[in-house]
Amino acid sequence: MRSLAAAIAATATLFATPIGAQMAESGAHGSIEHGADFAGVWTGHRPPETRSFGGWAFHEELPPMTDWARQRYETAKPTFGPTSVAVADTNDPVYACFPPGTPRIYFHPFPMEIIQLPGRVMMVFEYDHLIRQIYTDGRGHRDDLAPGWMGDSIGHWDGDTLVVETTNFNDKTWVDRRGVPHSEELKVLERIHVNDDGLLQIDITVEDPVAFTEPWTGQRFYERVDWTVEEFVCMDNVTFLDFEQDILEFGE
Repeated sequence: MRSLAAAIAATATLFATPIGAQMAESGAHGSIEHGADFAGVWTGHRPPETRSFGGWAFHEELPPMTDWARQRYETAKPTFGPTSVAVADTNDPVYACFPPGTPRIYFHPFPMEIIQLPGRVMMVFEYDHLIRQIYTDGRGHRDDLAPGWMGDSIGHWDGDTLVVETTNFNDKTWVDRRGVPHSEELKVLERIHVNDDGLLQIDITVEDPVAFTEPWTGQRFYERVDWTVEEFVCMDNVTFLDFEQDILEFGE
C-alpha cells in the first residue's frame, strides 16, 4: 500500500509540474551550456567585394591544387564560374540530387536554421533539408562510418566561438560550385562566431594533401532573419531544362 501511495503521489507531482518546466529541467529545450547564442534562422550575406564570384567560390582565383586535383577539375562541367556550361551538359553531382557536401553547402542560396542543444549544435539547411550535426560533448570522430557526403563533425567552444572539425568525407562532392574537387583526405576546420556587425561569420580552413599543395582559407557570412525553413525537394536536372531555356531566351 505504501508503494502504491508513493507512486500515486509521484504521479500527481509530475502532472502538477508544468510541462515546460519539466522540459527545461531535463534540458529538452536545448539550453546553451556555454558559448554564444547562434539559435535562429540565417541567410547568406555576400560582402560587396565578393559579389562577382561569391555565389560560387571562396576566391576568384583557384586554390593551390595538386596535379591529381587539377586533372579532375579540368573534367568538371559546372554551371557556375569561368568554365560554366548549360544545365543539360553539366556533371555537377547536385543536379543528380546528391548532397553538396561541406563546405559547398554554404554556397547554395537558401537559409539555414541553427538549433543548439546540450552537447550538440544542429544546422538545418533548407536546401534539400540536409541536417548537419556538430557534437560538442567531447566525443572524438567516429571510426565506424563509411565516408559520407557531409562528413563527421565535432566541435568545442572557444569563448563565444564554435570551433568545428569535419572529416570522413567521400570524394564525390566539389568544394565549391565551379568544380574544385577534393579527396577522402579532406579536413574542414571552421571557426564560427557573431561578429561586431551582428553577422554570423564562418572562417574556414580547407586541408587535403591529395588535392591541395597547402591549406587554404575562405569565409562565409550570414545575417539573422525572421523566417522559417520551408520544404525543399530536390529533383534531377530534367526539372531545370525548361527553366534554363526560359532564362536564356529572356529579353531576346
